[in-house]
Amino acid sequence: MSPPSPATPAVHQAAALLLGYPDRHWPARLTLVRDALGELTGPGTAPLLRFCAAVRDIPVLDLAARYVVTFDRSRRRTLHLTYYTDGDTRRRGGSLAEWKARYRAHGWEPPEDELPDYLPLALEFAARCPAPGTRLLSEHRPAIELLRMALADHDSPYADVLRAVCDTLPGASPADRATALALARGGPPAEAVGLAPFSAAAPERAGHLPGGTGR
Repeated sequence: MSPPSPATPAVHQAAALLLGYPDRHWPARLTLVRDALGELTGPGTAPLLRFCAAVRDIPVLDLAARYVVTFDRSRRRTLHLTYYTDGDTRRRGGSLAEWKARYRAHGWEPPEDELPDYLPLALEFAARCPAPGTRLLSEHRPAIELLRMALADHDSPYADVLRAVCDTLPGASPADRATALALARGGPPAEAVGLAPFSAAAPERAGHLPGGTGR
């Protein structure tokens, strides 16, 4: 993999912050991101600035309500990436352990109150450890692309944040949802238990990410 653009860690950090739950610190967070991006050029910056402009005048409480509907009430739009690869299967536990091991292999201890496949967490890791972090995101690009497509179908401004992340990754986006889903799943889960993947039920959410990327 070629080295990331010099702006890529900043784009990943900005995306991590923008994908966090809009709490009382959201206006300051949005201003910080917008000001930082104004000084950058490179892949991903334009979509992030579009997102900032789209949500700038939305009251925090309204945006928070939209956030819950967008990410918490449909697994087609969950920020937990292993849902796209494993669904609710026993192998998901192994996948989560692998994510945690990847973080620890590079000297980064993920918080205990959030699952390691939470996209803002992965973006925070990529911002702090650009080469291994971008590699991790690239390996899970099909899941990220599925989330981007679902957000676009939902007419959500958050689709631009996912577009920005995809723009920082090497190679082209999958041609369509079927291609992305085939790449993400690599075949049907072998040990399905519990709810079917992509059901309408809300996934679990917990904790927060340093810098305000969670609740």
